[in-house]
Amino acid sequence: MTLRWVPGWNGLNEPEAVSYVAAVEAADGQELEFGVARAINDFVTGCKSDGIWDAIKACCILAGARTLDGALVPLVGAAPTSNNFVAGDYDRETGLKGDGSTKYLDSGLDSGTANSDHVSAYITEGVTSTSRFIGTISGLTGRIEISWSTSSSLLVACQNLGGDQTRSHTRSNGFAGVSSNFSTGALATRGGGTSVTGGPFSRAVITSRINIFRYSSFYYPGRLAFYSIGEALDLEKLDNRVTRLMNLITYTQTAGLPDLATMDIDAAAYIGGGYRVGGTLS
Repeated sequence: MTLRWVPGWNGLNEPEAVSYVAAVEAADGQELEFGVARAINDFVTGCKSDGIWDAIKACCILAGARTLDGALVPLVGAAPTSNNFVAGDYDRETGLKGDGSTKYLDSGLDSGTANSDHVSAYITEGVTSTSRFIGTISGLTGRIEISWSTSSSLLVACQNLGGDQTRSHTRSNGFAGVSSNFSTGALATRGGGTSVTGGPFSRAVITSRINIFRYSSFYYPGRLAFYSIGEALDLEKLDNRVTRLMNLITYTQTAGLPDLATMDIDAAAYIGGGYRVGGTLS
């Protein structure tokens, strides 16, 4: 008798997650572990229940896949164009590492095409100097950018006339994002586990490609494990979902832990979060 895997039997019940996992496995040339696949399904389910899924127009989970090719399969939207990344730049738990000079991903999306915007990334290896890790490739006024400044603040700009919008977020690894709603003029940022909402701001639209690991002529030398681009959304909800996803991926990559098939997924996310910040079970 031949056993055959059927989507949904191993916990995958979201069509988008089933299609994504199948595409990643095709790119990797082998199956993903149950735990990684279930973590992805959990992410999609959670984003839908939080009402933020439809606002995500381009997204890559730059971790979990077995190969760089698998990591560049898009969860949402078109595949990014990889510029100068090689297999050695990729780690299944911590993601993709830039070089600060030539390596970046072209998202395939332009700014200024919708009535609201968000961009986000999950940092797993930060840098201490000013670091720009996602943004448009041209323009100052009207650009989209997220970076950490030397003063340890999150520096963001999102289609605004007022120039840089520096927000008081502690420089740290983890989720960082900016979301703007042009109809209300609200500009929200999130970093270091805190949110700040301000406004109103004046919109200045430019059409420019949005890149990851690059803003204008600046390239990011750190490591990222996730990015998303799209319309305005609740950044705290996205942060919670992305952080949970990364914690579950960490759990699946940590030697000696029980298979996720035998674990409560909430407990696994909690344990994975402990390991991600350097803790261990004793």
